[in-house]
Amino acid sequence: MTHCGPMRMIITLTNLVLLLVLTTSGFLVAKTTPPSKITETCDPVLQRGLDQCLVSLKLKNATDNKILSVALIDITNPSSPRIAYANPNEMMYAASLPKIAILLGAFERIGNGEMDLDSNTREQLTLMIRNSSNQAATKMLNRVGKSYLADLLQSSRYRLYDPLKNGGLWVGKEYSKANVWKRDPLHNLSHGATALQVARFYYMMETGQLVSPELSQQMKSILAKPAINHKFVKGLMAVHPDSRIYRKSGTWRDYHSDSAIIEHDGRRYIAVALAKSSHGGKWLTELIVAMDELIFTSAPQRLAAHN
Repeated sequence: MTHCGPMRMIITLTNLVLLLVLTTSGFLVAKTTPPSKITETCDPVLQRGLDQCLVSLKLKNATDNKILSVALIDITNPSSPRIAYANPNEMMYAASLPKIAILLGAFERIGNGEMDLDSNTREQLTLMIRNSSNQAATKMLNRVGKSYLADLLQSSRYRLYDPLKNGGLWVGKEYSKANVWKRDPLHNLSHGATALQVARFYYMMETGQLVSPELSQQMKSILAKPAINHKFVKGLMAVHPDSRIYRKSGTWRDYHSDSAIIEHDGRRYIAVALAKSSHGGKWLTELIVAMDELIFTSAPQRLAAHN
């Protein structure tokens, strides 16, 4: 199972060469610390709980074989997030989940006065996120600009795709039958993500670090009221129908992903899971219920430990 403490990534010779090429070509910007407080130092109580959840759900082999990655972050107190994870830097094909990157690109354009948040733009962004419309996603990606978005994701401000962290959010293809524009440099994926970088996206949005505090909240409002009832939504609605869910998922063949900020009963947390299995949808439906319970049962233990 995953151990607490900073995770040391093993960089292959191929990846090291890629890093050197990217750096010397100017494709990478300065190696500054991301503005997010989300790190890979986990909370011992929450981590033990997540490890136990994975065992009880019979998902330990999936994490051991790196076909399941998970990030769970209690942000009830956003200035002191509690973090647990499994394979947080494992880059996987994420289908529609990286549409959140297009959302960021659109709001970056809006924040710069290069795009208007008019009724049509808001409608297209909402369809792209809540309904996962591929047509709307393709339209918005082309309005934002593919190169612009790739540069934004790798920028020193966001570093949501970071070769030093094995990748992250990547959109290298329209959500259509069009040819791939540019696959990610490390893993050759057209639409990719790591659990940690997706979690950072949500944390930065929640703390007002995406574009601006006002526009971060506008982005969050678009992620509300998901229209597709499966995976995280299906699991949570069965046990906590009063939950507020700000979410984006992805599905393609055996690839299943989900990500959300979830709020209910006085607590708020980020959950991200990426799976490669025909059973992935079922895994995520069951996993979110277990993680939701863990957020609540682990908090009193942590408070008690400080008294």
